Amino acid sequence: MWLSRVAARSFSVAAAAMQSARVYVTRKVPPDGLEVLRKSGRVQFELWDTDDPVPRAELLKKVRGVDGLLCVLTEKVDAELLDAAGPGLKVVSTMSVGYDHLSLEELKKRSLECVYCHFHLCRGIRVGYTPDVLTDAVAELTVALLLCTSRRLVEATHEAKTGGWGTWRTLWLCGYELANSTVGILGLGRIGVAIAERLKPFKVKKFIYTDVAPRPELANMINAEYVSMDELAQQSDFLTICCALTPETQGICNKNLFSKMKETSIFINTSRGGVVNQDDLYEALATGQIAGAGLDVTTPEPLPTSHPLFTLKNCVILPHIASASYTTRNAMSVLAANNLLAGLRGEPMEKELKL
Repeated sequence: MWLSRVAARSFSVAAAAMQSARVYVTRKVPPDGLEVLRKSGRVQFELWDTDDPVPRAELLKKVRGVDGLLCVLTEKVDAELLDAAGPGLKVVSTMSVGYDHLSLEELKKRSLECVYCHFHLCRGIRVGYTPDVLTDAVAELTVALLLCTSRRLVEATHEAKTGGWGTWRTLWLCGYELANSTVGILGLGRIGVAIAERLKPFKVKKFIYTDVAPRPELANMINAEYVSMDELAQQSDFLTICCALTPETQGICNKNLFSKMKETSIFINTSRGGVVNQDDLYEALATGQIAGAGLDVTTPEPLPTSHPLFTLKNCVILPHIASASYTTRNAMSVLAANNLLAGLRGEPMEKELKL
């Protein structure tokens, strides 16, 4: 009974506080999301109104005393930032599907404290993220990058522009076809399924995947076979990386993986740069151990223009644009804003990361 009264009283305080909740938005996010915050009438938000990341010192200053934080993947939410924000921070909403920029352990262990009795509730800072809404955009970009890399389109464009286009030659700029190929997926989730669905009309012969465990429900959607990591490397003509960056997947695409792949294989990564050992990838590409690579993500980002990978004709590097469509980015900002508002109200978020 006592706890019920405390909970009810805390809820009333939280509801009242929501009327004037302070929120910091760390980037000039797409307008649809900002409109959600404005129309809510429930928050006062300050915006870092530029396309460039907020400087760390400025971020640490601006988060002091906020109730909510709406961030993007360039902001490291760690112990330092959480200490700067203080005990009133209730919600972190990131406009991203990845969450390796968030220190989940730090977020989890910081519990909310009842303002009346100092009773610690059993829930830490709540975290919202934006999966699913970018599935189509990422899948489309992955297919585009795969085709661009395998059919050597960047090389071909360069040759046409710089006078390399001479007489017709039988094997000049030949690439590799999807027809009758085996496509491997490392980390089968919704994005991996969406990629396979788009590749199927190209007459792909077989889809294979590996994950921490078989995922039959998703695999059945694309008729994919579960295989070991070694089998994935050995069989794949095209290997797409779709896994999250975790301590277990950090650098998982390394010399050991590349050494087992075919010399004709194409490697595509649209997940996170940290899953790839870039030194090992460079060696594999430079020596012809694999045929080509297409990367939308790197470590660091942006990748310095002096990086050796940029010297290779068989490596296509994009500036992390997989979700870069107007429709998707606006949908991400709306979801991030709604997650933030729901968290501040103490209601279920549409997409909450369970810590």
